[in-house]
Formats: sequence, C-alpha cells, structure tokens
Amino acid sequence: MNVLVTNKQESVLASLDIELIKTLRGEYDVEEIISQFANFFFARMVLDVTAIKNYRDIINYQKLSIGLPVDKIILFLPNEPEFNNPVFISQLISMGFYNFGKTIDEVTYLIANPNSYKDVAHLHQLNPVANTGVSYAVNNVEAPKQVVATVPIAPTNNTRIIGLKNVTQNAGATTLAYLMKRELETLHGISVLAIEVNKREFAYFNDQSLLSVNKAELTTELLKARNYKIVIVDLNDCDPKVCDEVLYLVEPSILKLNKLLKLDMGIFDKLKGEKIILNKTLVSGNNVDTFEYETGLKVFHIIKPLDDRSSKPMLTDLFVKLGILNK
Repeated sequence: MNVLVTNKQESVLASLDIELIKTLRGEYDVEEIISQFANFFFARMVLDVTAIKNYRDIINYQKLSIGLPVDKIILFLPNEPEFNNPVFISQLISMGFYNFGKTIDEVTYLIANPNSYKDVAHLHQLNPVANTGVSYAVNNVEAPKQVVATVPIAPTNNTRIIGLKNVTQNAGATTLAYLMKRELETLHGISVLAIEVNKREFAYFNDQSLLSVNKAELTTELLKARNYKIVIVDLNDCDPKVCDEVLYLVEPSILKLNKLLKLDMGIFDKLKGEKIILNKTLVSGNNVDTFEYETGLKVFHIIKPLDDRSSKPMLTDLFVKLGILNK
C-alpha cells in the first residue's frame, strides 16, 4: 500500500488513482515526516514537496534521504523555475532520489515503473559546481536562479561514518562503539563522535560525549558532525545506508547462531560480501574456517573479549584493517 503527503498541490494529486494506506495533508518539518514514517511499512510514498516546511532548502532533502528509504519516495515537484534547475535535479540524484515528476502521469508511471540510476544518469552532473561546503536554499522567490554552491551529501568528504550492527542478539555493538571512540581519541588523538540509535545504553558508560538519539534525530546529528574525523553509529534497527560502511557483529556460539537461524533462515545469504566481525569470541584457526564454510561468509576480523576497564590499546588491528591507522 502507498502513502500520500500533500499540501499546496493537493488539488492536482486528488486525481491520483492509487491505493492509499495513509494520507497527510499540510506543512511539516522534515523531521516530523521522518518520525511519522520511519517505522511505517509502505510500498511507495508520493511526497508533494510543498508539504515540507522550507521545501526550497536543499538540506531538508538531504535529511529526508538519510531518514527514509529514498527508493520508495516519489517527489512531486512544483512546476517552478527553481525546480527545473539542472543542478538541483543533479543533487537530488546524488542523494539517491531517482523518482520525481511534475505531472500525475509521471507519478503514476513511476509508481509502477520506478527509476534506477541508469534511468536518470543523463541528468546527473558530476561536480557541476565546486563544492564550497556551504548549504543553500533552492532559492527564495526573490533570489537569483543561478545556484552558486553545492551541498555535501554526507557530513563532509572528510568525515567517515562507520556503522555497527548486531547480527546475533547482544553481539556487543554498544560496547564496541564506546571502546572504538575511547581508544581512537585517547591513544591516537582522532576526533570521534559515537551515536546510538533508539536505545539509551550509552548512559551507563558515564561519558557525556556519547550521543543517544532516535531515528528522526539521527539525520540532524549526522549533518552536524562535520568537524569529526570518524562517526561511529550503533545502528540497532536503523537503516545501514546512512553509513559509509557497516561492521556486522556476530557472536559465533552454537546457541546464538541457532537462535539467529530460527529467526531468519536466509540471514547469511543477505550478509554475503559484508564486513563480518566475530565479536566477543576466542574462536580461531579451524573453527573460523568451519564458520566460513557453514555460513558462506568471509570473516573480516575477530575481536576477543575485551576488558573495558583497561586503558591499553585493544583494537589496533581492527583500525589498521579499516585503514584508520597505519601499520
């Protein structure tokens, strides 16, 4: 089923002939839209962009691209000069928005035949304007129509976002995020922001620099993280696409693996090609080979049980493998 979010173009979208499970009418902060639909299952969202408060500000589209699955969103753009700007369209594509239109016919077609990148690649201008790192509005009505700056898609090209996701239950993502941040900062002088999503377990480390947010808040915090070299995100149930890379944590005990397979028999197929970390384990040698053979996965790294009270380096090998530190 589909959802419809509409405002100024409601009368035009009224003729849209699709099945709807939910409709929003009015003007909303982009965070409100994300909060409404972050945990809501839908096939397609038709989004009248005038329903976004400050819909001319490109930053709001960036927030939306982080907070919701862009492949399910069809942007209904107003037929205004600002939204015909090729640089604006190119930036939408850079953020992953491949489905956008200005007519009912276009929207109807995209619902049944969503675009892939190759369908819009001819509209994508790679580095059309030098990136100054400055955000801009798509243009106020009185503003010049020529875009003079482009918006970074990630917080900056110098900020690396690393996600941690538990595959088996309680595989240690929260503690690992804390220890990675502590070791990189205290022993190597690298600026790190650690964020956990939809949990409040960081509070038990008594470190005020650790950040606990919900899904809707994550977009804003990632945009604010421009001065950090590394951002580590304990993803929990958040979409891994918000990160540059993700480490998938597996505690490879027989009990944990059998529980995992009981929940999802196809989980190992889904994880092929990903960075698999065997965490909180003493397995080695032939046991690792057996794990790889039985699961079809390639182990990226193994982390032994760690002493979170120790101030000694414990994760150097992991940081070297990730390219954060040199050998």
